[in-house]
Amino acid sequence: MSQVLSALIVDDEYHARENLQMLIGEFCPELKVVGQADGPKQARMLIEELKPDVLFLDIRMPSGAEGFDLIESIENPNFQVVFVTAFKDYAIRAFQANAVHYILKPIDIDDLLSATKKLSEYQSYFAQDDGAFQTYFEGLRRVPDTAKNQRAPERITLFHSKGFRIVESKNIISLEASGNCTLLHFKDGDRYLDTKTLKSFEELLGEDAFLRIHKSHIIQLQHLVAYDNQDGAFAEMSDGSRLPIARARLPIFLKKVKSMH
Repeated sequence: MSQVLSALIVDDEYHARENLQMLIGEFCPELKVVGQADGPKQARMLIEELKPDVLFLDIRMPSGAEGFDLIESIENPNFQVVFVTAFKDYAIRAFQANAVHYILKPIDIDDLLSATKKLSEYQSYFAQDDGAFQTYFEGLRRVPDTAKNQRAPERITLFHSKGFRIVESKNIISLEASGNCTLLHFKDGDRYLDTKTLKSFEELLGEDAFLRIHKSHIIQLQHLVAYDNQDGAFAEMSDGSRLPIARARLPIFLKKVKSMH
């Protein structure tokens, strides 16, 4: 059995804290709640005293400054954070871009189980790499700015079996479905397989700079160099790749390309 992770719940609402603790106790044997805090001041004391592996942190965005102030104030942080929020539309892209855990209020059991599974998986990364928490918290601290900026995030955090990788979205040429995973192609010729689906990346990156052209392909428009309609419809990219454009997506593609000029 995997290591049981200690958890601290931070929420100013007593009933919300009790409800989450009850759900964790009933459905998540991988976690053990070791304390509750009603705000940042008490949370800082308990983090120092209890040294939890996980922090369940309630935030109220866009006015959730207290929660992020707490993150900023911790020196040498060595715990994972699960953001708990009711503000889905505002926050979800920011969470995905920075590869942080989150669950939405009202709490869905499946979402809680999914977050718990990721917590257990990621814990092994931190155990293997002393610098992993520093990279992880860089992502946490970028969440507020990413949330305020509703365009495609400038940087996204990707997980791999040995830790994390932060990439600039402008360097992605295209994304390709690979089963339930996504293969990212970069302008330096590098490739990276991420466990998120292509649909997840479509929602994350939006359609300002990126465009879904096929069930298996998303392209970054600034890396498009040519359109070829001989024997079908194809997007030719700056890395020399030639990607098919689905018939249903062709009008959207052509309209988008025309609007760029």
